[in-house]
Amino acid sequence: SLVVLFGATAGAYGAKLGSDERELILLVWQVVDLPSKKVGTLHKSLVKADNLDLSDQCREVSGLTPEGLGKAEPLDRVLQQFSQLVSSDLKVLGRSSYTLCTDGQLLIRQVLHPETSKKNFLLSDCFYSFYDLRKEFHTCYPSSAAVKDQNIKTMAEYLGLGTDETEEDFGVWQVKTMVAIIFSMLSESCSHVFTEPETVKYKYETVYLGFFFFPLCSSKSEIVDSETVIRARGLPWQSSDQDIARFFKGLNIAKGGVALCLNAQGRRNGEALVRFVSSEQRDLALERHKHHMGSRYIEVYKATGEEFLKIAGGTSNEVAQFLSKENQVIIRMRGLPFTATQEDVLGFLGPECPVTGGKEGLLFVKYPDGRPTGDAFVLFSCEEYAQNALKKHKEILGKRYIELFRSTAAEVQQVVLNRYMSTPLIPTLPTPIIPVIPPPYTIATGSIRDCVRLRGLPYTAGIDDILEFMGDATGDIKPHGVHMVLNQQGRPSGDAFIQMKSADKAFMVAQKCHKKMMKDRYVEVFQCSGEEMNFVLMGGTLNRSGLSPPPCKLPCLSPPAYAAFQTAAVIPAEAALYQPQALLPATRTPQASAAAPTVTYYPAQAAQLYMNYTAYYPSPPVSPTTVGYIAAPPGAVAAAATATHTPILPQPGALVRMQGLPYNTGMKEILSFFQGYQYAPDDYNGLIQLSDQARSVLQAPKEWVCL
Repeated sequence: SLVVLFGATAGAYGAKLGSDERELILLVWQVVDLPSKKVGTLHKSLVKADNLDLSDQCREVSGLTPEGLGKAEPLDRVLQQFSQLVSSDLKVLGRSSYTLCTDGQLLIRQVLHPETSKKNFLLSDCFYSFYDLRKEFHTCYPSSAAVKDQNIKTMAEYLGLGTDETEEDFGVWQVKTMVAIIFSMLSESCSHVFTEPETVKYKYETVYLGFFFFPLCSSKSEIVDSETVIRARGLPWQSSDQDIARFFKGLNIAKGGVALCLNAQGRRNGEALVRFVSSEQRDLALERHKHHMGSRYIEVYKATGEEFLKIAGGTSNEVAQFLSKENQVIIRMRGLPFTATQEDVLGFLGPECPVTGGKEGLLFVKYPDGRPTGDAFVLFSCEEYAQNALKKHKEILGKRYIELFRSTAAEVQQVVLNRYMSTPLIPTLPTPIIPVIPPPYTIATGSIRDCVRLRGLPYTAGIDDILEFMGDATGDIKPHGVHMVLNQQGRPSGDAFIQMKSADKAFMVAQKCHKKMMKDRYVEVFQCSGEEMNFVLMGGTLNRSGLSPPPCKLPCLSPPAYAAFQTAAVIPAEAALYQPQALLPATRTPQASAAAPTVTYYPAQAAQLYMNYTAYYPSPPVSPTTVGYIAAPPGAVAAAATATHTPILPQPGALVRMQGLPYNTGMKEILSFFQGYQYAPDDYNGLIQLSDQARSVLQAPKEWVCL
């Protein structure tokens, strides 16, 4: 038997049904016994929505009113009545089983499944299998219009059936006409047989087969149909693959078809690539553009198979073995002691959350040289065990607190393969393309007020925005004279300093641009001196009460645009990156604040600069990262500036920066820490020839620079 089902929402109708997230307000159905061609009672049921504000189209087409709907039952009660009445009608007809039949797929896939998922109640099994009358009609009548152009009225007109909708109530005419169409398809001239119903997957599958990491993509050389992939943007950072599958409830996602995207720091960036089983399913997913996940709306766009493979493709025997067990819940652990063993982790998790396969359910993430990163992935066989594990978030193992997050197979892929195993531990500086390096640019000092300070910049503002803001005055900016200030977290502070060619030019800019709008904010512009600028760039504060000295920290200046883990770069002649003054802050004397090096720039010739960043690796959301410039104490620079040798970092050579050292750390402890690694020649001073005075200065600060 078939149960012919029709429904309507409080919003869009027809081809846009369900695209506006409006709730169901009407269900009409009738049982049809195919062998005997008998029908049961036609039922019409109104549904009380949480929001009774009906769209103009709904009012016009359906004739329903908020007052009438206010007296109806909620959806869960209506679905219970639906099951009871269908069972009763089947019993009268002598039948026991049935399959739904709808006009297209929107009612089931885009309305019922998403709404019940949001309201947290389950649909009965009958809603996971149904016949699409439009597809069945086109199979029976191949010369009819394409499936996407069909509707109840066009199918009725093709068969010559009556199409006067005004004779019946809204919904009743549609069901009666659908029943008449079905009887026409069952006639002797057609003898159509309903054999292959549409199916809705009960849950998202994360099956991994054989040694392939991804079930449908054995490697990045495989081809993924671009007509089946979408990009979802604006996801909450804590979203898992199951959360995304729930957002697309009613649509069939391919096995392992959810890939969460990570940014350069390894944090989830609020995007995911989702692969569906067909282009038809993908097109339905695009209709959920700006639907909501909790309080956030999610943007849905087309994506390519190539983009999907960049995130989800690849193979690894270790990863494949780890993920070979089906339908496991994955938890990511961060902050593990570097000496932590499998037994330590299992003991930390305890008997209340047993790991699948014991030690085989643990995957430690390591650097390319085999050293642990402090991250690990853990498999659990059920949601209960995973929830027990998440309760241990920030509990102590050894002397460290451990962070636990939900994770996905695709995140394992990105972190273990794309990030760690394919990236050198310390990226080396590229070979310069010029043998002669010009003198470095330095920040001017003194009390001459030839600088301006911009305060209140939008946090998204870049150097190009500042140049546009300055207008004609950009021609009066010194080369490499734009300095954007970052806070201690490496984020824009909303301040910037600009070096002008003269004090008069600075005065004119301050008068002209003060409280001028940039984007949606007004920016304050003040004239200041190079000394005042240096105080702020070195970490001090400048306000109405005067200058506050900077803390004993290094400057935190803004970087130019860069690609994470840059392996090859062209360094223009204008970029004096290998000079000591470009890498290290200049010395400061009691008489005046010395020149702090400018690592920001004014792109007069659109030249791109590349700096050597300290290495950093993926970490879960809200986990801290350290992104900074290589720097050293001022005394080291004073000594280095007097050195006669030119190539400060010849290949092969690399700088590493150590942070968080005890304040009493000395040279011996540093060398002991790096025991087993080959450091630069010329004793522990590397390639920088330090004087005794400079060497003594190096023993004071908390941060070190090693060559």
